[in-house]
Amino acid sequence: MINNRKVIALIPARSGSKRLPRKNVLPLQGKPLIAWSIAAGLESNYVDQVIVSTDCNEIANVARQYGAKTPFMRPSDISDDSTSMDCVIFHLLTELSVNDSDIVVILQPTSPLRLAVDIDAALDKLITVNCDSVVSLCECEHSPYWSNSLPNDGNMGTFIKEDVKGKRSQDLPTCYRLNGAVYVFTASSFIKNKGIKYNNNMFSIIMPTIRSVDIDNYIDFKLAEAILTM
Repeated sequence: MINNRKVIALIPARSGSKRLPRKNVLPLQGKPLIAWSIAAGLESNYVDQVIVSTDCNEIANVARQYGAKTPFMRPSDISDDSTSMDCVIFHLLTELSVNDSDIVVILQPTSPLRLAVDIDAALDKLITVNCDSVVSLCECEHSPYWSNSLPNDGNMGTFIKEDVKGKRSQDLPTCYRLNGAVYVFTASSFIKNKGIKYNNNMFSIIMPTIRSVDIDNYIDFKLAEAILTM
């Protein structure tokens, strides 16, 4: 609880990952991938309950084993790879009859290196700034100023913008990217906006890049594994 408001952490974990089969329950340094996010939620100073939304009995069993609650199974019609996060959140709000004053934290299981301190920083920011939502970012590993789309023939004529040519990386502005680790929002704003909206009422926290690994494939998984052994 924070500022007399209940805090619910939601971990969305459907089955059927194509790039990394059974991703959410793969063992990472001795425990299933999803267990790292459950632990971070349970260790938060503010989170009242950690709930896993899944369509998979195996994931549900693992979630309960590590201290999360699974008060419902996610219906199949919102469990395929085209389902938006907003649909999953709306389902949670409906199933749990969440109050408008409650705060929801989204912890994607693919961010196992995120810590309770990152969750609490986002919640503190939400209350301090009095905004609708807070999202976690990290510095871009490679400057987007060196990136662009390409024409079909691969011509590089306009790849680098004129005002960037000749500059060193350290001379360019620091850029940030969404790292997918923490999303925090008020239930009332989510309902009012009909989803998570990137607008002037959303603020950010900056996480270290080393805690921002987002596991999408085997290489990401091995990177997280290597960092945890450092």
